[in-house]
Amino acid sequence: MTATTGGVASRLTSLDHALLRSTRRSLGGTPAVPVAQGLSLFGEHALGWLALGAAGWASGRRRREWVAGTVGVVAAHAAGVVVKRVVRRVRPQLEDVPALVATPSRLSFPSAHSCSTAAAAVGFGPMVGAVPMAGVTGAMLASRVLLGVHYPSDVVSGAALGAGTAALVRRRLAPPRGTGARG
Repeated sequence: MTATTGGVASRLTSLDHALLRSTRRSLGGTPAVPVAQGLSLFGEHALGWLALGAAGWASGRRRREWVAGTVGVVAAHAAGVVVKRVVRRVRPQLEDVPALVATPSRLSFPSAHSCSTAAAAVGFGPMVGAVPMAGVTGAMLASRVLLGVHYPSDVVSGAALGAGTAALVRRRLAPPRGTGARG
């Protein structure tokens, strides 16, 4: 690592720590904590998003789009887990920001919750509404930092990976109407 690269990495780590501490100070004693814990449970292994995809499919409307959205969630979650095992960044371990939920592993980058949630926003947004899905995505990302289990860079990177993966899946499995694909 060069001195320049090391300096940038050090500054990013300092920013991650500062944002993690600031989030906990601002929201740690508020009702945001139990909401964040509920989001954590909902997003564990993408199970809440898979249930939403199954319910959407079961509704009988726009089934192809619900399948594409669900496949995007699975692919994004899997991509996040693979990257996490390659990168092997350890979760935050700051004395003043203890974790407020248990996690299935000690690995942090990227946030799999953020991957699957951003993928759900891309995949399910056309059926549920882009604005509500964007709001839930923002809340999920903030919740992972508030709970002390991810650095801000973990959640931003996870969201980018998840959204990109879901967009690719959606284009492949449910192209926009009018492009010759049958929906």
